[in-house]
Parts: sequence; structure tokens; C-alpha cells
Amino acid sequence: MTQAASNQLFDAYFTARPMREVFCDRGRLQGMLDFEAALARAEARVGLIPPSAVASIEAACRAELYDFQALGQAIATAGNSAIPLVKALGREIAKSDAEAERHVHLGATSQDVMDSGLVLQLRRALELLEHDLQRLGEILATQAQRYADTPLAGRTWLQHATPVTLGMKIAGWLGALSRSRERLQQLKPRLLVLQFGGASGTLAALGQQALPVAQALAEELQLSLPEQPWHTQRDRLVEFASVLGLVAGSLGKLGRDISLLMQTEVAEVFEPAAAGKGGSSTMPHKRNPVGAAVLISAATRVPGLVSTLFAAMPQEHERSLGLWHAEWETLPEICCLVSGALQQALLLVEGLEVDSARMARNLDLTQGLVQAEAVSIALAQRLGRETAHHLLEHCCKRAVAEQRHLREVLADEPQVCAELSAAQRERLLDPAHYLGQARTWVERAVAEHFALKS
Repeated sequence: MTQAASNQLFDAYFTARPMREVFCDRGRLQGMLDFEAALARAEARVGLIPPSAVASIEAACRAELYDFQALGQAIATAGNSAIPLVKALGREIAKSDAEAERHVHLGATSQDVMDSGLVLQLRRALELLEHDLQRLGEILATQAQRYADTPLAGRTWLQHATPVTLGMKIAGWLGALSRSRERLQQLKPRLLVLQFGGASGTLAALGQQALPVAQALAEELQLSLPEQPWHTQRDRLVEFASVLGLVAGSLGKLGRDISLLMQTEVAEVFEPAAAGKGGSSTMPHKRNPVGAAVLISAATRVPGLVSTLFAAMPQEHERSLGLWHAEWETLPEICCLVSGALQQALLLVEGLEVDSARMARNLDLTQGLVQAEAVSIALAQRLGRETAHHLLEHCCKRAVAEQRHLREVLADEPQVCAELSAAQRERLLDPAHYLGQARTWVERAVAEHFALKS
């Protein structure tokens, strides 16, 4: 049988292959077929259909048996993927067992097939995402500890502020991803639930056997049975998409920081080098942050996709026209983009190249001005906050105007020298002695990561 060929040249760059396999045509089809096979087993368990029909139905529930191109053309007329699939499934069963064909899809509606099939796909997608998030967290924890005491310039409004540490910056990335890992764990019971309501959500076609069939079906698929069908209540899917939006944004923050630290004028931290990576078609010297670009791209694209799902929430009555359809490609694309960003982030942070000497030189670019706060705080205890602040502000302006190091200007200032010895001033001007709680933040972020259950 034919299968739609992939012509997505950028998949290897923007999407992790295992995630694309989850949401490829075959993955979508198999999810729906798994629902149909489980429905047959469940209905046989409660005596609704003869047990002899199950084997024939299960044997036909294999995606490779179906013509993807023909199904695609039929979907354009049917309006959803389940209608032509169920027809094709019936024909496939009838080839060997006409009696069993009578019992396929009994009591279900198209949306039951599609939504429950989607949930099965999302369960696999969650496994992939959680695995990569945990692995990324482990690497970030290691890197945060490695560079816990490595000073670099803090930057506010893109200008040098006071010193931080690279470990503290990495711990910030780690903390955000740990929170999203926790969110994913918390939403799983709400997301991984069966969709089974029949034509209008009442399961009337199954009579008194409706709830026993629903319970058996949920057990067969290893999904929870929700309090009611959710055909037009889409909060579960939107919640999941929203958390993935947060993951994408946090990864984008990581990518943005790395790309800024890789700038020629900064050159403090780099993506790992590799043959052919980050080059230019015309400039041999270029080393572009190609991994960071994927993270930033995903953080740019995913919010719009999430907003589509929010916009599709006010669905009409018991089955939506168009709004449900808007979800079909949107949620899988979110999963694929986040998976690609995670793959690039793993490569990026594991091989992170750090130039601590350049960090030290950059810290001194302003000739001691990044330590002005430290000196001001020390003087404030002796002269008062307002007086100390104005005094240091005056000294900083002199240092800039005269192109001198703050150390020299402070040594010329009698009021400063009267309060602080040369040794005290030297210590205050050393960034390594003004890192505050940076190491504590690292330790806390690492502890939070390891406290999360895998």
C-alpha cells in the first residue's frame, strides 16, 4: 500500500525524528486502529459482541494494510479521517470474516476514534518529551555545578550590571524546565483519558451496557475513564499545549542567552563545534549559533499555535464545525517543534564551550565600574546611603571621563580613602568576592531537579 511521502526538508533541523514518527500519517492511523481493536475487545468482554469476532477485527487493525493516499483523498470528502478509515477497516475485515465486520465500531462515533487515537499518540509524545526534559535537566545540573563559581558580567537592559556566575545563569534555565516537568506530571491524569461518547455524548446506542463497555475500553487502552465525554470541552488538550508553550519559551530563553554570549564582541560561551556546523556560504570565518536558532524559532512559532487551540475552545454544542478541525495539525506540530528544540538543546548544553578568561576580561571592560555597587554599599555603612551613592556616582563619571580604572579614581578620593584601606578597596573591586547567593541558587535548582520523580 502507498503511504504519503515526506517532503519536509527542515524536519531534521526543527523536529526530533521519534516525535515525527508519532505524528506521521502511519502514527495517526495506528492510534485510531488501536482504538477500534480495543473497542472490539471491550465489547466482547461485556458480551456485547461475540468473542469470535475479535481476532478478525484485531488482524485488520494494522496501519500498513491501508492506502494512505486513498484515505487522504476520502478525508477531503468525508470531513474527518475516521469515516473513511472505518469504512476501509470494515472492507478489510470482510475479506476474511463477514460476520466480524458487522461488529466493528459499534456504539462509537468518529470523534471517539480520532480523539482517543490522539490521546494514545500524546501518551507516547509525553514519554519522549519527559525523557528529553529529564536528560536535559541532568546535563544542566552538571554544568551549573561545574560553573557555580565562574564569574561573568550580569547584564541588565543589555548593559553590564553586577557580576553573576555562569552556574547561576544555567541554574535559571534548569529551574524553568524543572517547573515545566512538574506541570507535565501534574496534567497527565487529566490528559490521558478516554474519549467515548457515541453520536452526541450519551452512549445511548449501547443501552445499559454503555458504562461497562466504557470502563472495559479504558482498561484495554490503559487510559483513565473521565467523568463524561469531552467532545467539545477541549481544556485538556489546551492545557497540554500551554505547558509545551512554556517549555518552548524556556528553551528559547536558553537559546537567546547562548546566542548573545556567542556574539563576536562577547565570545564567552559557545555551542559545541562540529564539522560543517554554523558556517556561512560566503564567509569562512563564521561560527553561527545554529542550535540556538532552533530554540528561538520554536519559542517564536509555538505561541501562535497555542493561541489557535485557545481560539478553538468555544466549540458548538456537542460536535464542532471547523474549530475541532483546527486542532488536528496544530497540536502535533507543537509537539514536533518542542521535540526539535529539546534535541538541539541537548546537543548545545552537553558540549558547551566556555571561555572563562574572556569572561574575566569582559568583566574588566568598564575598568572596575561593575563593582561600583559593592564599594557604594561598603561606604553606605560608614557615610550613609545617599552620601555614598552620590560619591560613587561622581567617581564613576570621573573614571569614564578620564578613561581610568575605578581603582585609581578611588585612590585619589580622600573621603573614600579615609573610610576604606587599599586592601579593602581591592577586595571590593574583585568580582569573585561579590557573587552573593549565586552558589545557593545553583544548589537549590539542582536539588529541585533531582527531587522530581522521573
